[in-house]
Amino acid sequence: MAHVHQLRCRECGRTYDISPRYACEWCFGPLEVAYDPDAARQVTRESIAAGPSTIWRYAGLLPVDEVPGSAPVGCTPLVRADRLAAELGLGELWVKDDTRNPTNSFKDRVVAVALAQAIEFGLKTVACASTGNLANAVAAAAARAGLPSYVFIPANLEPAKIATTAVYGANVVAVDGTYDDVNRLCAELASEQPWAFVNINVRPFYAEGSRTLAFETAEQLGWQAPDHVVVPVASGSLLTKIHKGFGDLVDAGLLDAAPVRVSGAQAAGCSPVATAFAESSDTIRPQKPDTIAKSLAIGDPADGYYALDVVRSTGGALAGVTDDEVRAGIRLLARTEGIFGETAAGVTIATLRRLAEEGVVRPDERVVVYVTGHGLKTLDAVGPATPTATIAPTVDAFRAAFPGAAEA
Repeated sequence: MAHVHQLRCRECGRTYDISPRYACEWCFGPLEVAYDPDAARQVTRESIAAGPSTIWRYAGLLPVDEVPGSAPVGCTPLVRADRLAAELGLGELWVKDDTRNPTNSFKDRVVAVALAQAIEFGLKTVACASTGNLANAVAAAAARAGLPSYVFIPANLEPAKIATTAVYGANVVAVDGTYDDVNRLCAELASEQPWAFVNINVRPFYAEGSRTLAFETAEQLGWQAPDHVVVPVASGSLLTKIHKGFGDLVDAGLLDAAPVRVSGAQAAGCSPVATAFAESSDTIRPQKPDTIAKSLAIGDPADGYYALDVVRSTGGALAGVTDDEVRAGIRLLARTEGIFGETAAGVTIATLRRLAEEGVVRPDERVVVYVTGHGLKTLDAVGPATPTATIAPTVDAFRAAFPGAAEA
């Protein structure tokens, strides 16, 4: 699109023409999309409101146009979470419920942008390295576009995520190893195959889709920024791009300047960024994942340092929570707000609870917490479930089992 200038290295600032590349040839730093700021300032709240009820209402702030006929992605609910807030001793709390996307996770956002860019590049096959949700999103979007797809996953991925990828006709490649092993393999294949690996050679465009979570949050709050956001951390890209999204709205004149504190959530069994934060270190040491939160199980996060920098510079915090806390977080969100999140959501809610107890997240703040995937993807984490009671088909049997029901 005309308002996208080039790709720019996040480290040394060198620039490159728009093409399927993701690393600087000079310093090997990550590349990002560089926009024309004057073009972004032509976008207005009115032009956004007149757009579709999808991420493409923000097309003037994205690197590529929508693929005609693509599935509607985005504009998911921002839910006022008063009951959850009361449980945690907080004030104004909102849950951004991205379980409502086509494949029930925020990954539909990043794939929509990446696939549109891949098609513009003329690439005919879509691929990814995934911990599950991205595999679902890539397989579904490729199927709708009539393109073949190859998704590479750790062999121990949750069965539900494998099934909900294979159903779209994707080539599902299970790799004996961690996500980091899968990602290394895909990086090698990306140098050989003329494919769009959405989170490798198309990564600069893919990552831009996450900014739409900030755009929607601000618009749904009446074009106001929250005081504090809590974001799950896997590679770290989501956290950095949500932070960047709020800044981009300010730069475009769509949002008044307001500091947004950013906190990050990790599982203790894979918490390289949270560990560095706790140790006041700039070194993010890779870890071998050992957690039920497989969608966050990236032991060597590509954007970990940048996520750490955002958290520190905005006055947020990072925490690593145990698997038992993750399970409790899933149940707490479901019980108080009727939202069933996957293990990543459990990590985020458990971290929110921890940070509230520590006084990092305060009762006087407007807080937004991001729930990025549906609980049906990770049923094993909360099962097996049993009925509250099993009774004969009679009223007397019900009354005997629930003697206090009449007064409830």
